[in-house]
Amino acid sequence: MRKNILLASLIFLATVLTLAIPVVGLASTNEAKPTNPDLIPLPVKVENRAGVFKLKSSTRLISADAYKDITELFAAMVKMPTGYSLLRSGQGKDGIHFNINSTYNKLIGEEGYVLDVKPSGVNIQANKPAGLFYGIQTLMQLLPRTIESSAKVNDQNWTIPCVKITDYPRFAWRGLMLDVSRHFFPKELVKKYINQLAKYKMNVFHWHLTDDQGWRIEIKSLPKLTSVGAWRAPRMGLWWSRKPQAAGEIASYGGYYTQEEVKEIVAYASKRFVTILPEIDVPGHSLAALAAYPELSCSGGPFSVNVGNNFPEKKENALCPGNEQSFEFMDKVIGEVAALFPGRYIHIGGDECDKGAWKDCVKCKKRMEVEKLKSVEELQSYFIKRMEKMVQARGKKLMGWDEILEGGLAPEATVMSWRGMKGGIDAAKMNHHVVMTPTDNCYLDLYQGDPAVEPPTYSMLTLRNCYNFDPVPKEVLNPALILGGQGSLWTESVPSYRHAEYMTWPRAFALAEALWSPKELKNWENFIPRMEGHMARYDFSNTNYARSIYDPVIRPVKDSVNKTFQIALDTELKNLEVYYTFDGTYPDKFSAAYKAPLSIPLGADLFRVLTYRNGKPIGKMISVSIPDLEKRLEK
Repeated sequence: MRKNILLASLIFLATVLTLAIPVVGLASTNEAKPTNPDLIPLPVKVENRAGVFKLKSSTRLISADAYKDITELFAAMVKMPTGYSLLRSGQGKDGIHFNINSTYNKLIGEEGYVLDVKPSGVNIQANKPAGLFYGIQTLMQLLPRTIESSAKVNDQNWTIPCVKITDYPRFAWRGLMLDVSRHFFPKELVKKYINQLAKYKMNVFHWHLTDDQGWRIEIKSLPKLTSVGAWRAPRMGLWWSRKPQAAGEIASYGGYYTQEEVKEIVAYASKRFVTILPEIDVPGHSLAALAAYPELSCSGGPFSVNVGNNFPEKKENALCPGNEQSFEFMDKVIGEVAALFPGRYIHIGGDECDKGAWKDCVKCKKRMEVEKLKSVEELQSYFIKRMEKMVQARGKKLMGWDEILEGGLAPEATVMSWRGMKGGIDAAKMNHHVVMTPTDNCYLDLYQGDPAVEPPTYSMLTLRNCYNFDPVPKEVLNPALILGGQGSLWTESVPSYRHAEYMTWPRAFALAEALWSPKELKNWENFIPRMEGHMARYDFSNTNYARSIYDPVIRPVKDSVNKTFQIALDTELKNLEVYYTFDGTYPDKFSAAYKAPLSIPLGADLFRVLTYRNGKPIGKMISVSIPDLEKRLEK
């Protein structure tokens, strides 16, 4: 999905040209020291004080009965590593206090908090329970990194530095999207993903539930959506290079969530103040639905669920808007989805709809004639507007990808802008709300390091480009229309949950800070040591993450004088030492150090590079053939 080749190439080129700073020999080994503890996202205000609070087995959690779920959640979070079974009390002097303000504090708003740590006790104040929840996330990050361990830690002093933190978010919408259509992730892993994003004060989980490769949610009135549409023939190999499902081949790869499982996940998210945004992607990306109900297509089928193979020249994967059955079908789907998800929005996709079949369809032509529609773009707009009425009839609001602007935007639709920020800007100019998730800052399925040592995918999105994300472009005159933003993880190239973690973290650390912290406080050099502190936490929790930030990206540069090319190395960190070889041997700190773009020695056919920091290897060994580098130049 969203694999525009030209766009991908331009993103890759722009990324490697804007990577932090080219390495210039042996840089300083002094890393920027954070002025605050290792907190992500960076709080609005931190006042450091002398002393520590000691968490003990006797520490009481003091809160009103109404907030016992939050105190119990904190107790559960610390129980395994500490071995403590902390008890809640309705009153008391010493301990950790969870208090809702009797007078509303306008500064911190609905999700903010004030955390005050003294040697004698801890106090978390908030206007709403969400603020208490975010206060305990900060409190967890103030504890030693071993607090993330999945087993009891012996001989650890569980101390919290004395601080006073005043904190509240910049944006109300702070999210991550997980595509479960391309690869199905069981409910426990979905809950794990939600729990992880909530730790970083993200509050929206966008759940991409349907696409050409699988329908993942039970619709009781349409049982074939899951008995047929949730399954495809098993395949491995690169996406879009796979062989289609053969006639008679058993479709055994896939899965779906029952409505009871959906309710369980929604309840789990709600306890962590995460709203789930369900996405049912129509009218395009609907091949799984058409496999189950081919009568909803223009041609009548037959169809099979896509396995990651290229579509035929005459592509058909869209519901037929000329067929009234398509709207009857969607009314049933939206009715059941709306009943399962208490959030304000339903996302109906609306992106990348191939309209070729519509142009030749008698039913579509008739619909256009009756409705006085001049183009297939207007026909899609007609479809989306009818979706909006169905969504509104259930008390919800419609959200869609920025293609829903084409042919005329539905009256009250909210736009999710992915093809850069232009769609969001255009929607805001029409006074519509917007969520920003532009590919060049937020698409987590893209390469995050040099393709020679990363699992195969496409284009490029470095950690620094994530950190530079600002959801409010200067062209938007009313910033209040920008609800916020999110990272989006499409899973064509993400076949396992461990790899989903690898693609998400640490880039989601950067996005969390971009969406929560004040713009004026953001500082890349300050972020890096805090990020490394959280990488260490992930080592204790056995959460996977990428270390691509320590690797250089190898960039061929045209040498017009010698009619060949040179090799430039770009890094995101200033304090890396980079060593290389052309002779086939493995580089180390006694090899040649990179200082400027390199000319290729005559006869050299292999380039190797390795990064060090403080005299020790830190990056992956990268080996690339000279012909492969030349191919990069041609892209």
